[in-house]
Amino acid sequence: MGGSVSCCISPRESPKRLRRELDLEDCPITADVSEETGTCLQHISDRELPDELAQEGNPSDHPRTTTLFLNKSQTDVREKRKSNNINNMSPGLLMRKYSSCSTIFLDDSTVSHPNLKDTIKCVALAIYYHIKNRDSSRSLDIFDEQKHPLSREKVADDYSAVNPENRLIYRFIRTLFSSAQLTAECAIVTLVYLERLLTYAEMDICPSNWKRIVLGAILLASKVWDDQAVWNVDYCQILKDITVEDMNEMERHFLELLQFNINVPSSVYAKYYFDLRSLADDNKVGSLLEPLSNKRAQKLEAISRLCEDQYKNVSKCCLRRSVSADNFVLVKNTKAILS
Repeated sequence: MGGSVSCCISPRESPKRLRRELDLEDCPITADVSEETGTCLQHISDRELPDELAQEGNPSDHPRTTTLFLNKSQTDVREKRKSNNINNMSPGLLMRKYSSCSTIFLDDSTVSHPNLKDTIKCVALAIYYHIKNRDSSRSLDIFDEQKHPLSREKVADDYSAVNPENRLIYRFIRTLFSSAQLTAECAIVTLVYLERLLTYAEMDICPSNWKRIVLGAILLASKVWDDQAVWNVDYCQILKDITVEDMNEMERHFLELLQFNINVPSSVYAKYYFDLRSLADDNKVGSLLEPLSNKRAQKLEAISRLCEDQYKNVSKCCLRRSVSADNFVLVKNTKAILS
């Protein structure tokens, strides 16, 4: 193939014979050699991985990696299944509806339009499993509720040892979403930011910091996802004892710990949505399933077609725009949203 050996020898001579006659001085060793340690060759595990391969271990960045909360919940799910096997059969399994060739059971939740109440319940359940099945209690002072309280009420002495109940987490998230009028999609992005924080900052969500971490994730998700973002002062009206300066400082630390990576690809968003549905199915959370009728099928098809048309219109608008110095940022941000 045009190598130096094949073009410099005659057809009668053997390349193997020539290679054996090569002097060692013509083949210098590039590895570092020392008398004490010997040859210092770099091990394959010590080499830096490409960015795309390095992200495979982070579920908030890579779509093929299982989410953290789903792994945390598997311990309790296995115990529940084991208990059901011991008791022969769970009553819930007998009442569960399954799809067949003639009948399809669906709820009113889709990837583009998730059910708000069910999504908040599942996100609260995911945070509950994060706290309950945590490996350690690594935290930072900026998220410590004792050092930065959210209310004037005295924090309990055992605030860092008692795990919060699922209902308490759900009420806290529901209050913020209801008062700020946030969407279900914002709840999914909140969970993505939360797990990204735990991975990037190498910390855990525990009883002493879960409220401030959840508040910081909701604050950031509402600004990135929703068109009409909620200002920090608006959250101070919901949590009346917190100051704007505290909110600003927490937001700044949150962004720095995320390394300013606030992009959520559609593939990662879809993965978190379906993993939340799996979590809801394992814990029997969600709306009642109803058979798919012709009217509901037409409604779902219309919603899908509407979303598809909206994305096409936005992409066409981006292509028509000239990429000048004034609108380059607008085009770039729009393409990032569609990706």
